[in-house]
Amino acid sequence: MRAKDALGRYGEQLAARALLDAGFSILDSNWRCELGEIDLVARDGDTLVVCEVKTRSSTAYGTPLEAVDWRKVQRLHRLGLRWLLEHDAHAPIRVDVVAVLVPRTGQISLEHLRDVA
Repeated sequence: MRAKDALGRYGEQLAARALLDAGFSILDSNWRCELGEIDLVARDGDTLVVCEVKTRSSTAYGTPLEAVDWRKVQRLHRLGLRWLLEHDAHAPIRVDVVAVLVPRTGQISLEHLRDVA
C-alpha cells in the first residue's frame, strides 16, 4: 500500500472513531458506485450523514478542508441519494467533512464540520 493510501485509511479510522464518540452510527465505509465514493456513511439521529474525510500530513498544499470544493459537496449529495435508493431507505441527507492533519512530528488534529453544503 502506498504511503498516501495508508495515510488516508488511517485518517478514515480516526474520523470513524470521532463520529462514534460523538454519538453517530457508522452505516458504511468506502461505499462506491459509478458516481464515485463515500468515505463514511453515518446516521446522526434521523439524518443520513455523508462524510468526506480529508487527511494530510502537512499544510504545504493547503489544509484538508481546502480540498473540498462545492463540486465535491454536490457530488456527495448525489451519492447520498444513491446510497439511500440502493438501501431502500429514506432520510434527510447532510454532508459533513472531517479534516485530519497527521504531521510527521507533533499532535494529530481532527476537525469535524457539519452540514458543509
